[in-house]
Amino acid sequence: MVAGAGDAPSAEELPLPTSTTPAVTTTSQWSFNPSSQYQHLLDKSTPFVLHRWIALSALATIYVVRVCWIQGYYLVSYALGIFILNLLIQFLSPRVDPELETASESNDGPILPVRSSDEYRPFVRRLPEFKFWYLMTKAFCVAFLMTFFAIFDVPVFWPILLIYWIVLFFLTMRKQIEHMVKHKYVPLSLGKQRYGKKREPLADNESLLPED
Repeated sequence: MVAGAGDAPSAEELPLPTSTTPAVTTTSQWSFNPSSQYQHLLDKSTPFVLHRWIALSALATIYVVRVCWIQGYYLVSYALGIFILNLLIQFLSPRVDPELETASESNDGPILPVRSSDEYRPFVRRLPEFKFWYLMTKAFCVAFLMTFFAIFDVPVFWPILLIYWIVLFFLTMRKQIEHMVKHKYVPLSLGKQRYGKKREPLADNESLLPED
């Protein structure tokens, strides 16, 4: 029997509701926009090296003042110091360790020229400057928030932790400096190097390394 014009359609013939699609789209936009805006702010702050480090210094000062004021959370500060020391070693280290990798054209590491005909390749850090600053900023923010929760205030004898961190810092930096001297690289750039007089051009096969 054919249904008349006035008959109501059955439940199987009704189209499925599509109201969930706009809701999903709106939710994705709300979750995407804050992350994209945050990344955009980070990208804009990249050239302002001095301003970024001044802000980090202010944040570190606020954290130190708070810890000294409440006289607690020394274990949190010790963990923060160990994390910063690990970041500093990565910041001063080359991306490719000269002791483990050989100089080849396929490497992207800090390969210094040995002869005048070799191509100059600048020092490439294992941890870039911006990421070094960003991770330190996040570490201070997390440590600062942890000082508002009493569960993280573990009672410890802080002079022992301070002495142990100083000894660890001294031994680690001495090892790093010995590695720098051994492989003849300088991770810190102090500007363009200037020479007092013009040097004579070297031959293509002449070595740039100092003679023993």
